[in-house]
Formats: sequence, C-alpha cells, structure tokens
Amino acid sequence: MPEEPTGREAEVLAARRESLGRLGNRRAFAITLADVLGVSDPTPSAAVRAAHPDLAADTQTDDVVTVAGRVVLKRDMGKLVFATVRDRDGDLQIVVNAANLPPEDFALFREVDLGDIVGATGTVGTTRKGELSVFVTRWAMLTKALRPLPEKWAGLQDPDLQQRRRYLHLITAEEPRKLFLARAAVLKTIRRVLDDRGFVEFEGPMLQAIAGGANARPFTTHHFALDMPMKLRISLELYLKRMLVGGVDRVFELGRNFRNEGIDRDHNPEFTMLEAYQAYGDYHTMMDLSETLVRECCRAVNPILGRAADDLVIPARGQMIDLAEPFERITVLWSVSAAVGEDIRLDHPDLRGIAARHDVPADAAWGPGKIVQELFEKLVEGTIVQPTFVCDFPREVSPLARPHRDDPGLTEHFDLVAAGLELVTAFSELTDPDEQRAKFDLQQQMKDVLGDETHPYDEEFLRALEHGMPPAGGLGMGIDRLLLLLTDAQSLRDLIMFPAQRPEGVAGSGPAETAPAD
Repeated sequence: MPEEPTGREAEVLAARRESLGRLGNRRAFAITLADVLGVSDPTPSAAVRAAHPDLAADTQTDDVVTVAGRVVLKRDMGKLVFATVRDRDGDLQIVVNAANLPPEDFALFREVDLGDIVGATGTVGTTRKGELSVFVTRWAMLTKALRPLPEKWAGLQDPDLQQRRRYLHLITAEEPRKLFLARAAVLKTIRRVLDDRGFVEFEGPMLQAIAGGANARPFTTHHFALDMPMKLRISLELYLKRMLVGGVDRVFELGRNFRNEGIDRDHNPEFTMLEAYQAYGDYHTMMDLSETLVRECCRAVNPILGRAADDLVIPARGQMIDLAEPFERITVLWSVSAAVGEDIRLDHPDLRGIAARHDVPADAAWGPGKIVQELFEKLVEGTIVQPTFVCDFPREVSPLARPHRDDPGLTEHFDLVAAGLELVTAFSELTDPDEQRAKFDLQQQMKDVLGDETHPYDEEFLRALEHGMPPAGGLGMGIDRLLLLLTDAQSLRDLIMFPAQRPEGVAGSGPAETAPAD
C-alpha cells in the first residue's frame, strides 16, 4: 500500500480535491475539446508563433485561435490573469481579462492550478511588454490535475525519479522532449533511407523457441497455449534471413531486442535494433549503407538539438566527432598489433602471454580468435574516437559471418565504432549450410567455457539455409547507441523513456546499474 501523504504534500493534495469538488467532474474532465469549445483540434503554439513572427508590442489582431495545453505558470493580477500554456511545440501565454469574460467564467479561472490542462479561444496579440499572447474570450478546463508539478525552479532533479516518472520529466524539462523527438526523427529517417533503396519492412516474432542471432542470455517465459518454454528474442537476424530464403531480397526490421544481462551507461537489457539484409551485397555494401544511415540520421537530429542540419561535426563524450569524412577502415589484427606494439597473427605462438602482459584475462580453453577479440575489446575499442570500420574478425568469434575471401581464418565482419561506442555490426552473410552447421557445432563445444556467450544450435534455421539463401550483406545497428552518439546523452537510460526499474522502496541484490555481461 502507498504511504499516506503528510505535511505540506497532504495540504496540497487536499486543496486539489477541494477544487475538484467546486468544479464538479463534468467541468473538471472534458469529454473532448469540441464538446467544450467547439473546435476539434487546437492550434499548435508553433503555428501561432509562425503566423505572427514580428508583431509590435501592444498590438491586437483579428486572428482567432483555440489553444490547449498544460498550465506551467500563472500570475494573478486581480482583474487580469496571465498563464503560460505548454503544448508539444512549446509555451504560449494566454491573457484572461475580467473585461472579456462573463463574471462566472472569469471567477472559475481561479480554480486553475499549475499542471491543469486547459483550452482557450481568443484573439492573437501582444502585451505591452511585447509577449505574444492569446487574449481569451472563452476557456474551459480540460483536465484537472489532482497532483502538483515538481517545484518550478528545481524541477525533477533526481535521476532515478526522472526515469521512474518520465511523464513529469517531460512536462518540466526540455531535454527529455528533445531526446524523445530525436529518437522519432532517427526512426523516420532510417525508414526513409531504406525505402528509397528498395528495402521492405518486416516484423519477426518476439517470442521464440530458440533465441538465436547473437551470443547472449535470453529472458525466458512459458507459452501456456502451446505448453512450452519460450524466450524473448535477443536478435532480429535469423528470421530476416528466412525472408531472404523466401525471395524478399532487401528486407529490414526495426524492433526491440531483450538480453537478460547487465546495465551500464552503454548497455540496457531492452533496446532497439535495426537489422537490414541486401541480397547480392556484401560487407562493403553494408559499409556504404552504414555511412549513409549515420549521416542522414545526424542531419535529422541536428535541428532538434539547435544545430544546423548539415553540421556533421558533433560533440560526443568530450570529443568532436566528424561524420562528414569517409569513415576510416582498419582491421582487427592491425589495430591489436598497434596497441601491443608487435605483429599479431592468429598463429602467433604467445597470444596468451601477450594478453597476460596487458592485463587481459584469457581463459585456458579460449582459442586464438577469442583471445584476439578480447585484446581488441579491452585495448582498442574504447580508444577509437572518429568513426571507424573495424574489419575482419576471427572466424572463431563470428558464427554467422562468411569466411574472408582472402584469409579463411578470418570473416567478412566489421564493427562501426565511434567515440568508443560500437554502433553497427555487419557481415558478408554465411550462406553455406554445412559451414553454418560446423560453426554451430563449434559453439556447442565452447559452451562449457563461454556459457550464455555461445550461439544456440538452430536446426530449423539450418533447414532454411539448405533451401538456398542468396549471397547477401547484412547489418545490425543499435538505435539507442546511435542516439547516444548523435545527442551526446549521458546514458542509454536517458534515451529510453521508461527503462525497467525496481518498484519504489523495494531493495534489490545489486545496484541499479551494473557492469554489462559482455
């Protein structure tokens, strides 16, 4: 049971309830805007401002509008009340003058508290101080707020409460609204770019008998109708590849993935991914697509953050990131060699010793490919600032990628990294079902060592491959990670509007943020 409010909080809540009693439910909670003011949709505040950009102070127009939104500021001057109404676009002042309203309607405006949602019809003009305003001739309470907003100047400062009560954070601060709009702009842009290139959007199953396409611990549940255990998907990949087998040669999905792992600044168990597959392409094709997607998304986000649309040099994590230049291309082996100061090959006789000398733990059962990957992740990835395609990962750690055409010990697999963030993973896709079966077998042999970090054996996917999948390039792009770069947000949890949290007051076995499993 929730705790009973006490002190000042109890007084404020009681006053709101008393105001509701004076209004009555019929006047406190309108059915529609049309029902009370005869207008189906309000005029957005941005449209009012756009229509009257240069009105001189103390000017009245004949333009009649109806606006609606939440009252975030109110100044009562006796016979004149100024209120600021906030809608999706921003704030707009309304002026309630006793001379322009029936006495009962003006008196009723005294019941308006901060946080209430109101509608107002009136003429557009400016005050003597030049503030663009709507001079009210009719108004109506649309929704009476029974709880107050956070304190006006401090706002909602506690990061935990900002995430837990994101609706209040959105009401009181501009930053979360920008981040929300940035996400919407990125998703819209990705769909536009892919549509222009002939890709078709697909929705795969979220509940899966075998959660494949990545190496991660899944969330598990039970399907009662089928009486079988199920898992929330950890990747979009394997069903998109089934679509390639089925003849859809350019296909993508934007959707949620779920990995039952740790939480930190760059990881969250629930996250949004783009995966796109292009028949008859390869990982070079995906490099071109990745650059286009990142740049176009930057152009879409920039105006929301107050930057010029074509400004492709952006701040992120204390650095200036240049997205305009062609992205650099390096290899995993070259980058690790540069980091350790000696030539690194998969057949190097002392990879384990090199790892030990650089304080990189290496399990006794790991093969050379896994050791090289660990060296890259611990010594190189976090140091990459400018956008860089890191290419040609060892075959041992890329179970779904095609073997490299020039070196069978490697795969045609790249990661796009910028500001230390892995943004994209892409492959020339493996189409040989026998090779894929062998890789699944190898993953099962490593299960005792790697546990949940191994790819499950998926016989049904192998059956699909045996029917023939065209050669293809495929990519996976983390949308939350991309937004982390483009907005310079502090954490993924700032970008996910309602991240999972323990109930208030419930203690857990660990902190809210823990180290990621990978």
